[in-house]
Amino acid sequence: MESATFAAGCFWGVEETFRQLEGVQSTEVGYCGGQTEDATYESVCTGQTGHAEAVRLTFDPQKIGYEELLEEFWKLHDPTTLNRQGPDIGSQYRSAIFVHSTEQGQQAEASKQGVASRYDRPVVTEICLAEEFHRAEEYHQQYFAKRGGGACPI
Repeated sequence: MESATFAAGCFWGVEETFRQLEGVQSTEVGYCGGQTEDATYESVCTGQTGHAEAVRLTFDPQKIGYEELLEEFWKLHDPTTLNRQGPDIGSQYRSAIFVHSTEQGQQAEASKQGVASRYDRPVVTEICLAEEFHRAEEYHQQYFAKRGGGACPI
């Protein structure tokens, strides 16, 4: 099993999409890429912690490749909008790929370059090392599965 972490706006819809993919074994939502030790939804929403709402997933590379996960990531959101997805505004909603290895970093960079030709604006997606991941509060986990609903509107 391998891990992957993506930020593409509100984590509820992102998690639900990845959760449905064959080969994805588990998902969890949380906060990544910030400076504070104890990130919570309240603190992250202030925009002062530097964290992004993110989804960390465990996947079976024999069933789904990292490149396929990247392709799904690009479909989920508009990677040309800085610190915003649809009605959600703030650095916590930024587009980011948090890589877990050098190989993932190389694949993410190549994928970003490839997808850039699809847009007439620059792709602003950050690619950085997946460091500390703060699991979000339980009521955020599999939010749509628990409450019904689909994806967040973009």
